[in-house]
Amino acid sequence: MKQARSRKGAPGILDVAKRAGVSPATVSRFYNAPDVVRPVTRKRIEEAAQDLGYIRDRMAGTMHHGFSGTFGLIVPTIDNAIFSEMIEAFSTRLQEHERTMLIAAHGYDLALETAIVRSLLERRIDGVALVGFDHDTVPFNMLEQRDVPVISIWNYQEDAPLPCIGADNRKAGSLVMQHLVDLGHRDIALLFPETGTNDRARDRLKGALETAGQNGITIAPDRLLSCPYDIGESKAFAEPLLRDNRPSAILCCNDVIAHGVVYACQGLGLSLPRDVSVAGIGDFRGSEHMEPGLTTVRLPARRIGRLAADTLLTMCETGMMPNPPNLAIELVLKKRGSTARIAG
Repeated sequence: MKQARSRKGAPGILDVAKRAGVSPATVSRFYNAPDVVRPVTRKRIEEAAQDLGYIRDRMAGTMHHGFSGTFGLIVPTIDNAIFSEMIEAFSTRLQEHERTMLIAAHGYDLALETAIVRSLLERRIDGVALVGFDHDTVPFNMLEQRDVPVISIWNYQEDAPLPCIGADNRKAGSLVMQHLVDLGHRDIALLFPETGTNDRARDRLKGALETAGQNGITIAPDRLLSCPYDIGESKAFAEPLLRDNRPSAILCCNDVIAHGVVYACQGLGLSLPRDVSVAGIGDFRGSEHMEPGLTTVRLPARRIGRLAADTLLTMCETGMMPNPPNLAIELVLKKRGSTARIAG
């Protein structure tokens, strides 16, 4: 017998109620407050919805509850491994709570954030996670005017201007620099991107330079080099440094740059860590399995993603700021084969 259908031929809540043998109000309670529905009834509704191929209309629920069930995540890039684990964890956590994610990338061009935020607001997002603290004021004003919860992720500062969940990037730079110093390195080159609008890189650089100074080491201008987050470009950039004026160690702002430096070493026939030590920050997928394994600082990307999702959900449902507002995630230095004590 042909089942009754709602508008546009898709099964609706009335169809599910009829098939499950319950009232439409019970089906509505199941989706909005499942704990108040008896387990045996929940099972009948679940089976009926599955049999019919029913898809819940969350936007209709928005009319009554003010929530769309969708959260925005704005990242600088999805072009490499930098944020991939965090994005996956954020999305998975939302799915566990029957929520969805809209993701956008601005390619390290903060001027694009205003258009991105406007687009997300047009889709009635329930909250937004942004990477870092360097942002224009316009998108913040747009979010504040509409009382949309917003948090910063990936970086941590005790006096952060908005709730944050991330790692102390200043400490990350300090950890890896101290590791190289403890191995006896004094001639250390630093490969970092432009830090003007990248607070994570800026904090790592501050930590590295401070720790070098505390150990009586001055980083000469020709050892502080600007390099983009790109494996191919960092490989090409590192080759003349390694060939013509090789330091004993290279500290890279993240593992993407470090991977490029390792490939440059291999292309020039250099042996790691005998000829040069290389270290990164991030511990991205694949860094442990390089040959030799890359010494790096582990950023707990998955934990940051999960906590970010949980925090936004709580802020959305309670209307309250997180307590504590700023959460620092522990860093771990992973000592592997790409670094070693300086010869002699």
